[in-house]
Amino acid sequence: QVQLVESGGGLVQARGSLRLSCAASGRTLSSAWFRQVPGGKDREFVAAINWSDGSTFYADSVKGRFIISRDNPKNTLYLQMNSLKPDDTAVYYCAAGWILTTRLIDYNYWGQGTQVTVSS
Repeated sequence: QVQLVESGGGLVQARGSLRLSCAASGRTLSSAWFRQVPGGKDREFVAAINWSDGSTFYADSVKGRFIISRDNPKNTLYLQMNSLKPDDTAVYYCAAGWILTTRLIDYNYWGQGTQVTVSS
């Protein structure tokens, strides 16, 4: 069992930046960030990374603005969010699994989520 703990959420003005962190208690092949808006039906894929070779995937909505990265020795995942928009407001979840995918169902471990609010 891998435990994930997110941090770094908060309130920021539009066009500002935030960095989310996710500390993992163990190693998996892949990690990802998803987000869920208030009242939203499903969690939306944001970005994913392979811990071994660093390959990444991004949702079109965040491409060019967000950067996913990892610190292998620290077992920590990051999401650098730049040029934030009010539409980025959501609870952001860290996930970990054994394949690199954009599908929510393929991730085995989840954090508790951290709120990001972007004001206009």
